[in-house]
Amino acid sequence: MTIDTLACSKALEAAGVDRNAAEAQAESPSKYVLPQLVTKTDLETGLERLEHRLTLRLIGVVGAFNAALFALLRFVH
Repeated sequence: MTIDTLACSKALEAAGVDRNAAEAQAESPSKYVLPQLVTKTDLETGLERLEHRLTLRLIGVVGAFNAALFALLRFVH
């Protein structure tokens, strides 16, 4: 995502904002807000990691259930 800081500062100046203040306000989002936003790639990577962790947990739960069932069956017979 990009912000047209020149157009933004011109619009602020046209609205009566001082030139230095207009330039500062126009540049602030690009410097301080945009770097903190989550991108589509960030979300996809996070979801892939979560899917991997959940898959491993499910495998662990199924394995533990099978081990408990096997132990129970051996104990009963």
